[in-house]
Amino acid sequence: MTSRWQAEKSAVAGTARVMSQMGLVTGTSGNVSVRFSPSETGEPLMAVTPAATAYSTMQADDIVVTDFEVDPIDSDLTPSSESLMHVAIYRARPDVGAVIHTHSVYSSVLAVSGLDIPPVLDEVIVNIGGAIRVSEYGFPGSDALAENVTDALGDRKAAIIANHGAVGVGKTLEEALQICALVERVSEIFVHATAMGQIIHLPAEAVEAEMAIYRMRNPDIGGVG
Repeated sequence: MTSRWQAEKSAVAGTARVMSQMGLVTGTSGNVSVRFSPSETGEPLMAVTPAATAYSTMQADDIVVTDFEVDPIDSDLTPSSESLMHVAIYRARPDVGAVIHTHSVYSSVLAVSGLDIPPVLDEVIVNIGGAIRVSEYGFPGSDALAENVTDALGDRKAAIIANHGAVGVGKTLEEALQICALVERVSEIFVHATAMGQIIHLPAEAVEAEMAIYRMRNPDIGGVG
């Protein structure tokens, strides 16, 4: 194992513990990964959380390094059951360096209700790139889930996974974690606003201006729309 591998594994484990402290996951739910290459010419690898391991006590030695076929390279542990989703996102989005899947409460409420979060808060457009969409349903761990979530994500930085949870992405683990925290906060606001019976959307011209900011900040972003 190289020092680069160990550093990536330590970063993923640390992010997992922070997620638990923030209440974005409980027990062994959710998953975290980071994309890296052992050398400039090497094939991309993924350091990902393992299946059935508590996040609150996650350590670097628990993290599994896999190739993009999700075959473990350095461990006898089983990688996360949602590893296919992580790889699908990395393949569709060259700009993404980290993927985080949460089971936080309010985003899960929207996952069950099937409600997209429309353009109602400025920070969502500027930081996430538009409405936060709910994916089509896919069975956990399946190719269908991976494809559906990637489609819902498009060129944005977050999506809600139907009947399941949410996913946030970023260039770094830190950014992906910030996106997940924002998704949960916005989900909570939207759930309460919906209960009050009225949702006021941002003006179209504001959305257009904020999307321009998003594209300026993320010039290398890619996806399916």
